[in-house]
Amino acid sequence: MRYIPLTDQEKQEMLEEIGVESVDELFEDIPSRMLLKEPLPLPAALSEAELIRHFQELAAKNVDLSQTVSFLGGGAYDHLIPSIIKHIAGRGEYLTAYTPYQAEISQGVLQSIFEFQGLIAELTGMEAANASIYDGATALAEAALMACAVTGRKKVLLPATLHPEWKEVAELYLKSQDLAVEYIPYDPRKGTLDPAALEKTEWSQFAGAVVQQPNFFGLLEEAAPVSQRIREQGGLFIMAVDAISLGLLKSPGELGADIAVGDGQSLGNTVSFGGPSLGFFATSGSKLIRRMPGRVVGETVDKEGRRGFVLTLQTREQHIRRERATSNICSNQALNAFISTIYLSVLGKKGFQDVAFQNLQKSNYFQQRLLEIGGLSLKFSAPSFREFVIRGDVDWEEMNLRLLEHGFIGGLPLKRFGFPQAALFAVTEARTKEEMDAFINVFRGLI
Repeated sequence: MRYIPLTDQEKQEMLEEIGVESVDELFEDIPSRMLLKEPLPLPAALSEAELIRHFQELAAKNVDLSQTVSFLGGGAYDHLIPSIIKHIAGRGEYLTAYTPYQAEISQGVLQSIFEFQGLIAELTGMEAANASIYDGATALAEAALMACAVTGRKKVLLPATLHPEWKEVAELYLKSQDLAVEYIPYDPRKGTLDPAALEKTEWSQFAGAVVQQPNFFGLLEEAAPVSQRIREQGGLFIMAVDAISLGLLKSPGELGADIAVGDGQSLGNTVSFGGPSLGFFATSGSKLIRRMPGRVVGETVDKEGRRGFVLTLQTREQHIRRERATSNICSNQALNAFISTIYLSVLGKKGFQDVAFQNLQKSNYFQQRLLEIGGLSLKFSAPSFREFVIRGDVDWEEMNLRLLEHGFIGGLPLKRFGFPQAALFAVTEARTKEEMDAFINVFRGLI
């Protein structure tokens, strides 16, 4: 639709129609302190040719990531993406109406969501999954809200080893609804939750307890002790899991989780500067299923007995009585979820396990090679899966700039998270032995 500005006469007619004198009167409920007092400091308008040239100049400053070798993780990972994904995702059967509400014209979208739900339920070992949520952090926040709604309690217990950005999202969600967050401390030597702290925790006051597996440092947590304690006291056990790790590790369902959440970027989605991604959300038990946020697609038959798909559960306030709504989540990441569905289907059980195995083996190899360099050491002693924290007297941010000149993206500097002499390295199946060895040679020459 073309953008056609309104004339002053048209604006005046609209104001008269709604019964106000001016645009300022229309927005008088907005506090004056929040209003812009002077024009934004923007440059003058450009012609079309000038604008195109300007953006071409900006684009030329970008680094061509296809020509770099990445060891960056911290939530978004450089995994191999089968070329078949883009081909299938672009087929017309799935490019139907945007909204899945009209089942008669959205069967392709609805079936893809239904298959996604089944795959996530199987992957996590849970009974049911929803159609996806915005990302892993919001999925976790929604799980915390759900635990409070189910139990009637006002506090949620999070691990201190949770991703710091996920902490911020969860705290914002809960505190804005007068709910509290407390943290389980971690052992500074191992990098995982402190068993002594578990013994001192008053579990009965919490609606739910969360374990992230692997945790932010890439380390493997002992989930069973938390699961047992919180469930014995009537709370819900929530696991925030890395999807790829489930190719090797026990599923949340096997560990007694009531809710399993995670981020699906690793499942065939590009890094794309951190987004868009998708959050997956799965749960068990009929009571919990009806408390899930978002939407759930179900399978049915039409009057002629043919298989079909419809939106079965929708728990936002738009669809049910406002006081019974479980969440403000009003959509799902349909395209990203569909890509994850294709990814899991193409790899199959054996291929998915192989991806996880390669992540573990290659990460371990790269870790050992880094430790051959004088002055570097592991910050934590607990076992890791795909990521690990290296400590050294290095300006990691400056080091990354120098590595980039050689075609490498280094680890995530942890200075802004309170660890100035540490960096978080990630190794996926996309990395080759030759790439890892070349990085070590360059790094050794720069340190």
